[in-house]
Amino acid sequence: MNVRLRNLLVFFLLAFPFAALADDYADAIKVFREAKGSSQFFGKSYGYAVFPTIGKGGLVIGAAHGKGRVYAKGAYVGDSSITQLTVGAQLGGQAYSQIVFFEDKRAYDQFTSGNFEFGAQATAVAIVAGASAQAGTTGPSAGASGTQHHAKVAARYHRGMAVFTIAKGGLMYEASIGGQKFEYSAKK
Repeated sequence: MNVRLRNLLVFFLLAFPFAALADDYADAIKVFREAKGSSQFFGKSYGYAVFPTIGKGGLVIGAAHGKGRVYAKGAYVGDSSITQLTVGAQLGGQAYSQIVFFEDKRAYDQFTSGNFEFGAQATAVAIVAGASAQAGTTGPSAGASGTQHHAKVAARYHRGMAVFTIAKGGLMYEASIGGQKFEYSAKK
């Protein structure tokens, strides 16, 4: 099993670069601003965390990672990273963008308190188009993304946060249990 996990991690690290450039953040924000469903949240949210590219790979055991930036009232205030570990029936790899909107200062403070986690999820993603369902602290949601210009709609805030994802590419079959863990550090 250790050889399989090591091979998976090597594949995962080679398949998905995690370093995002400043333009990547601006591009991801632009896509979410133009996407039906997520665009309305920019005007009514206290802030958001955007992750231009999250790389994910799995073969029974899966992992995902990405780096992001956190914004409050339109200003860049800090950096965040996302890590996800899953266990279950899964095979393949994918890349996607994600944005987490904070309805108010309380939700923003909860996310930026250091370590924050979202609950379990089940996902099935095909090349460019994705379909998923989630349950956990984000609340139940379902949707699909046909291109990078169509976001997966979480529909509403749940516990002060709304999450949207856009599939960028890859092929992944997944029916697994896991969660997303976020770390935050203030801008220096």
